[in-house]
Amino acid sequence: MNLQELRYFAAVVEHRHFGRAAEACNVSQPTLSSQLRKLEDELGVTLLERTNKRVDLTPVGRQILEHAQRALAETAQIESVARAARDPLVGALRLGVIPTLAPYLLPLIFAPLQKSYPGLAIELWEDQTRPLLEGLRSHRLDAALIASPVGTPIGSGELTEVALFHEPLLAALPPNHTLAAQTSVEESALAPDLLVMADGHCLANHTLAACGAKAGLQSAMQAATLETLVNLVAAGYGTTLIPALAAPGFKNRGVELRPLTQNTTRTIRLASRPGFPRPQALRAIEKTVRRAIPAPWRQ
Repeated sequence: MNLQELRYFAAVVEHRHFGRAAEACNVSQPTLSSQLRKLEDELGVTLLERTNKRVDLTPVGRQILEHAQRALAETAQIESVARAARDPLVGALRLGVIPTLAPYLLPLIFAPLQKSYPGLAIELWEDQTRPLLEGLRSHRLDAALIASPVGTPIGSGELTEVALFHEPLLAALPPNHTLAAQTSVEESALAPDLLVMADGHCLANHTLAACGAKAGLQSAMQAATLETLVNLVAAGYGTTLIPALAAPGFKNRGVELRPLTQNTTRTIRLASRPGFPRPQALRAIEKTVRRAIPAPWRQ
């Protein structure tokens, strides 16, 4: 028994005629008939009732047809997976992105990705850094866009990374704040009333480290989203740092944005597994991201 015999069997059932089935399979009718006889001999049962006018399934033929159709469907799936493997720029790529990057970077790269690599289907997973790295290790994700302070690796050799660009951080201040009168702000000056995002967000750690602060009086005001954090700043509850890609969306939102004296940045990295079999797809992401961001930020 082989797949070709199953294809002939399914074709005869579909067309209810040996001649039309042979034509659909691009073989001669005698070849198709002999192959079906061979299949019946191998199975030891009669699959088809043959008359001069039509072809019908026997009861056992009907049962075997269900299995044959499933086998042929699975074979088609195997062929589809193999085609995607032969062309690494075709098929799904499961991409994780941290929440403080996704809303601001993805609109810049999705259209160029679709235009340059139309066969590449991005499946997005937005989450904090730790779940994204766990998703990579467990093979639920293929790659992840994460952020870390400059010079900080993501960890052990079970994952690999490529630094894509250095994104500046900006001070976000209430309009009436004393620091708003300055053209640039010293990071440590923000420490006394610093607001940060909730635990688990890497931006919280970056902000605290840059400003030399510890989570203290303002920790009760931690926010789960950057949007909420900036709204707290606008309401006068404190100051914070925001990524530069997010800055255009917060203009005219009741906050003052200033560059930092020390030019603090965070490094945006593309993380993956060393043995991921489609490195060309990762390079497509890498090239598209680098083209989308300002030249001075590029790694």
